[in-house]
Amino acid sequence: MNVGPGFAEIFGSKPIVAAHAPGRVNLIGDHTDYNQGFVLPTIIPRQTIVEAAIGSGQHQVYSATLDRMAQFNGGELVDFARYVGGCVRVIEQRGAEIQPLQLCITSDVPVGSGLSSSAALEVATIRALNALLGLDLGPEDIAGFAHQAEVDYAGVACGIMDQMACSLGQADLMLFLDTMTMQHRLVPLPNNAEILVIDSGIRRALAGTQYNQRRAECEAAAVMLGLASLRLLDDAAAVEGLPSPLKERARHVVTENARVLAALDAEAVEFGGLMTASHASLRDDYAVSLPELDELVAALQGENGVFGARLTGAGFGGCCVALVAAGEASAIGRRIVDRAPLSTVVVP
Repeated sequence: MNVGPGFAEIFGSKPIVAAHAPGRVNLIGDHTDYNQGFVLPTIIPRQTIVEAAIGSGQHQVYSATLDRMAQFNGGELVDFARYVGGCVRVIEQRGAEIQPLQLCITSDVPVGSGLSSSAALEVATIRALNALLGLDLGPEDIAGFAHQAEVDYAGVACGIMDQMACSLGQADLMLFLDTMTMQHRLVPLPNNAEILVIDSGIRRALAGTQYNQRRAECEAAAVMLGLASLRLLDDAAAVEGLPSPLKERARHVVTENARVLAALDAEAVEFGGLMTASHASLRDDYAVSLPELDELVAALQGENGVFGARLTGAGFGGCCVALVAAGEASAIGRRIVDRAPLSTVVVP
């Protein structure tokens, strides 16, 4: 956990409430959520904490991670205030009256790593507002408001997977989510397996990448196929008549949805194979990998005890995730980072 000055040191009083939310790692099902498809994330043992109290004047938000203060009221939101201020504004749009806030953020979820640091911040902020204002929001409501904040104020046309995972996820369980119907359930990891997450050290910012372009390409592909969304397509051969790159984008979505469904009842070896196939699809059809990520995934796949590995999250940098034999994650992680000096083990 990044530890800077505490709430009392910054604001001169104690917080009224404190709320937290975990980061998440997506095991399979990337770039399917904004296509109304299936996803299978799990939470990680790293979290963001938001402490809150009522202040005066403008809203004040201190980030211990960045060691700086942001203030906002009306007007444009900038920097990390886009996420926190976005949450405040979507709650205000619901009809709540929010007095000037004092907020203090601490987090050990790596920023720009594909582990949903922004969703963890949004969910923790909404949870803090929920407790402070007595809003009686349920987990799905919290995820929905957090998602709206990211889309409307952070400028990322993301799906709702990250916020749902951070709001509803539980340790050592996977969240299966159908983003079309919003039906969801928690399912166990494959037997005798555990998760290893390694940060490549390559930072990315979704709003400044090709993320929104990929979404637009998927929407264009759906229009050409006469569909409301690519979720409604279950035959990969049907995309072959599309022009490139729409063909490749649509093919990834269709095959990735099938991989998520296959993973639900898969044992470790099969599950790992699906992860490895997912990485190839993200690399070749969706074009969101980088040579450094490919090298890290290949190194993981070459280790004894690794069932499968892939990039995780939106791509363009960030983390890779592997399913490994139970009890082996720490040792495998150490071996990998010894050979890749920019990388670090995040989980376990």
